[in-house]
Amino acid sequence: ISAYSTITDDHATLKAANAKEISDEATTQTALEATFGWKREQEYPTIQDQLDDIYHNGIDAWKATIKVTKDKYPK
Repeated sequence: ISAYSTITDDHATLKAANAKEISDEATTQTALEATFGWKREQEYPTIQDQLDDIYHNGIDAWKATIKVTKDKYPK
């Protein structure tokens, strides 16, 4: 029974450590999502779409597209 107690205690310790690690990762992700950079990154068109926009509409049209997101999430 002593060996069983050691195994269950070790499991409980590992489980608690894993739960804390998951909690810390969630806190880090929440902090990241609160930053303007992360929010901008989520809203910008893909690189391929941005290059396509430049090719078809010119650099000024691309700048206008990007400016909408920059204005929405200022530094």
